[in-house]
Amino acid sequence: MIMDETVETGQWRIARAPEVLHANGLGSCVAVCLYASGQQLGALGHLMLPGERGQTGSGDLDRFVASAIRRMVEALSEAGVEPGSLVAKIAGGGNLFENENQTLISGIGSRNARSARQILTLLGIPVLAEDIGGNRERSVSFDLASGEMIVYCASDNLKQTF
Repeated sequence: MIMDETVETGQWRIARAPEVLHANGLGSCVAVCLYASGQQLGALGHLMLPGERGQTGSGDLDRFVASAIRRMVEALSEAGVEPGSLVAKIAGGGNLFENENQTLISGIGSRNARSARQILTLLGIPVLAEDIGGNRERSVSFDLASGEMIVYCASDNLKQTF
């Protein structure tokens, strides 16, 4: 029986096949899928702020892209995933706010995506696929049986599999 679980904003989950994890309503947030194919084990983070928690000194650790990815990798390692066997897929990081002024939220989507790429590179985790940027809202399903990241864009009536 396939189990579905929704990962809320600022959270992440680890799961094993046949589970499917979902992140809905990705605007500037990024969904980061980490996967160990040989074990059909992975994690999905629905992450909302760039960088590490220590850089800003506020908020929940799992809301920050780099901090959450580090914790996801640690948890997968504790679950038996061997170093070097993880791959990543990323979606989201859009700019849904058309604001000419430089505000706190200006460019946060691209900064989230950049932060995800940087920490994954630092950790030696290759990014196999990404659907980032633009001005559309996305939702993601992450199938732990296949490792597929399915991206839905309601505004375009678009569904892509990575």
